Amino acid sequence: MGLAERVIKPSVMRGIALYTALVGIAWCALFPILWAVSGSLKSEGEVTRPKLLPGHPQWSNYRDVFSLMPFWRMFFNSVLYAGCVSAGQVFFCSLAGYAFARLRFRGRDTLFVLYLGTLMVPLTVTVIPQFILMRVAGLTDTPWAMIVPGLFGSAFGTYLMRQFFLSLPTELEEAAILDGCSPWQIYWRILLPHAKPAVMVLAVLTWVNVWNDFLWPLLMIQRMSIATLTLGLVHMQGEYVARWPVLMAASMLILLPLILIYAVAQRAFIRGIAVTGLGG
Repeated sequence: MGLAERVIKPSVMRGIALYTALVGIAWCALFPILWAVSGSLKSEGEVTRPKLLPGHPQWSNYRDVFSLMPFWRMFFNSVLYAGCVSAGQVFFCSLAGYAFARLRFRGRDTLFVLYLGTLMVPLTVTVIPQFILMRVAGLTDTPWAMIVPGLFGSAFGTYLMRQFFLSLPTELEEAAILDGCSPWQIYWRILLPHAKPAVMVLAVLTWVNVWNDFLWPLLMIQRMSIATLTLGLVHMQGEYVARWPVLMAASMLILLPLILIYAVAQRAFIRGIAVTGLGG
């Protein structure tokens, strides 16, 4: 065996082992989705059988979703809530991130560390105080209860935007100052347009979080006219517990917008993760 063969063979084996591991991980992640897609096309008799492909696809399961729940109304509600919260998160988190990254004031770093410390507080600890505040304000069972709590930014979003603003060259800001720009103009006209990758990451992550949220809508919303898709899915599960194919079809319809959003924003999303250091 020559020297070249001894060098190439270990590298080939490592490559095969790496790709085998990646395929295995990808299969473990995608199999539940594939099983749900398959189950959404099965009949009630074969949905519990250990069989991936349906014998006779039942496309009527997707039609039944729209007859068993006000899908489009709940879809509009979910889009409204996710859109408003995402817009608020992008604006206020980018504004706070700019302040922590570029503005100098007394106690800036200490305040930022304390703000990040809120990430260590469990969600269950803050749910009851937020519920009491919403009830005192008279916002329970209204769309505002879904929008207001997440509208004014978060510690994670502020950290994300701060890290990105720190990566931008200071020459941009110095040139803007020489041109007579105010701090607001530097933020809005100079730095924020360069922060599109980080903005995309924050917007997508916030949208997915609000879209998939179940606990907060369950506590805040009683009327089905302002309910989200996650509440509608649970309502179907409780009322039509035996119709698992229809439930799986509804789950696929709820998942589809998230797949489309990621497909459209994939490049900017990956670039934003890379430049902000979230990928490790």
